[in-house]
Amino acid sequence: MKKLINLYQSTKNLDAALLIVRVAVAGLMLAHGLPKLEMLMAGDPVQFPEVLGLSAASSLALAVFAEVVCSLLLLIGLGTRLAVIPLIVTKLVAAFLIHGADPFAKKELAILYLIPYVTLLLTGSGKYALDHLLQQKLLRAVYVRRLSVE
Repeated sequence: MKKLINLYQSTKNLDAALLIVRVAVAGLMLAHGLPKLEMLMAGDPVQFPEVLGLSAASSLALAVFAEVVCSLLLLIGLGTRLAVIPLIVTKLVAAFLIHGADPFAKKELAILYLIPYVTLLLTGSGKYALDHLLQQKLLRAVYVRRLSVE
């Protein structure tokens, strides 16, 4: 019972929560991005909104980059903070430009995706990610280099 009302979470719990959020939101976004990738690769005329003066094909390519490539990076936890930036921009554009005049129900999905992306931008990927492994290797290499110099 004490664990349920404990205000101070362990780092292990936080890292597990970040892993769950990363994997879940990346997997769900891939389900949105893969059909867009198929649309882009089909070679048919692109039926996609033109945004910020970009052509429909360019807008679609940027959405595919964010929703597929960045989601895959997010899934494995590689460059997490950088990978969420295009996803944040894509969801802001979807919510406030594409669906700007629509009722809230149309904007809601984009805003719901935006929340974990901003959270991951602020927190990073956590311990269970490639970012963490690479950082540990880099720190070890720097430490070994300093020992060999001294």
